[in-house]
Amino acid sequence: MKIQRALISVSDKTGLLDFAKGLAEFGVEIISTGGTAKALQKAGIPVVEISAFTGSPEILDGRVKTLHPKVHGGLLYLRDNDEHVAAAKAHDIRPIDLVVVNLYPFEATIEKEGVTLAEAIENIDIGGPSMIRSASKNYQSVTVVTDPADYPAILEEMKEEGGGTTQKLRERLAIKAFATTSAYDRAITNFLGSEQQTSGQFSITLPLEQRLRYGENPHQKAELYGNFSDWFEKLQGKELSYNNILDITAATNLIAEFSKPTVAILKHTNPCGVATDPDLKAAWDKAFATDRQAPFGGIIIVNRPVTEALAKAISEIFSEVIIAPEFEADARAVLQKKKNLRLMRLLKMPDPDTRDVRSVLGGLLVQDSDSADVEELEHKVVSKRPPTKAELEAMEFGWSVVKHVKSNAIVYAASDRTLGIGAGQMSRVDSSRIAVWKAKEAGLSLKGSAVCSDAFFPFPDGLLAAAEAGATAAIQPGGSVRDEEVIKAADEAGVAMVFTGVRHFRH
Repeated sequence: MKIQRALISVSDKTGLLDFAKGLAEFGVEIISTGGTAKALQKAGIPVVEISAFTGSPEILDGRVKTLHPKVHGGLLYLRDNDEHVAAAKAHDIRPIDLVVVNLYPFEATIEKEGVTLAEAIENIDIGGPSMIRSASKNYQSVTVVTDPADYPAILEEMKEEGGGTTQKLRERLAIKAFATTSAYDRAITNFLGSEQQTSGQFSITLPLEQRLRYGENPHQKAELYGNFSDWFEKLQGKELSYNNILDITAATNLIAEFSKPTVAILKHTNPCGVATDPDLKAAWDKAFATDRQAPFGGIIIVNRPVTEALAKAISEIFSEVIIAPEFEADARAVLQKKKNLRLMRLLKMPDPDTRDVRSVLGGLLVQDSDSADVEELEHKVVSKRPPTKAELEAMEFGWSVVKHVKSNAIVYAASDRTLGIGAGQMSRVDSSRIAVWKAKEAGLSLKGSAVCSDAFFPFPDGLLAAAEAGATAAIQPGGSVRDEEVIKAADEAGVAMVFTGVRHFRH
């Protein structure tokens, strides 16, 4: 379909002038509106203003300018339908073959501090989505563009196709355009619903980023939607799997807890060793010492650039993925020898305000991320004996880890490392036993450690078992009807205990 006439109306003018010049070189007549028309005229690009094209002025402060039969008729009439062609001719409706529209910046507007409801409403685009939908509905004849990143592909295809575009490209752009208007409407719905507290709806629209080889198991099909690549850049290795992506997400959320140089090892989204040290190799040694079996085939994440010494240590075991903000050149040289090993550059840390969404039968569960921090633990002591400085540091370290362990979760920690981790058991006592057993298997002493529990100890037995294993401090949310019994048991055992008031269940 040769493009003879284009309508351009954009808020984001990125790449606009080069694209419009390219269209003009193909002899395309350009119709435009408001600020877009002025920008084109200033650049010396021939343009027909929308009011001249429709014969009607822009009215109501620009609210009505493209809502006109000559615009939507030119987009919607079927070129191969004789009745449509005759009606278009009778009403002086000329075909519009290309629509270039990006919408008023509604989402950027509502993110501004102190934005008013009136300001938000004024940035709800009406004409733009209407033109996008009309053009997309008639994609067999009309090319619709909503993303400046697509400008070069359109000009290239016009060059190859003698000034036209193929149906394959038009269909792809139409799908993208419908996704654009859907996301735009979702943002408006969610904002107005939160403002008026009347929505009762939650909607989400994400573009397809990648079709995966399979899901959790080979017989399951899977896709990745959204903008995962905005957070990570794959530097080498095999294609990411469904399970890799889950593990990478869990690892990144965990490492975001730490500001000191830290190494974490995860398996099936559970931490199996975490440690901090100014020397990353030393941090690795401590993290790996927590559990020398589970890390095989696991995920490793570091919050500092990977050094050659660290790379050599890591390369001694089989890993699926290594994540870091950067890899030093010598480290890359070491790790490149393992061609299937996936190296992921971490481009940015998670936003603590991101909402967590999970699918359930018949719908979705939506919640805030578990970003609750507990500061000044010394003010939350419930035992007679206050914790020492080292015990407080161990509590803080373990508490940062336990929230990322599947419930029931128990973590034994020192001030700079995990010593034993028990995850995902139906009984909290069993999780504690596993953590103690893991520490013994690793040859690590729990003497003087802090035991960290994601939820309250329902009975004193769990706390007493931890004390018998060597823990001298305990951190837990509290809130059990038997809290007084547990506190009494801690006092009798000489254990310093803190109640955070914050639970960290992870299902």
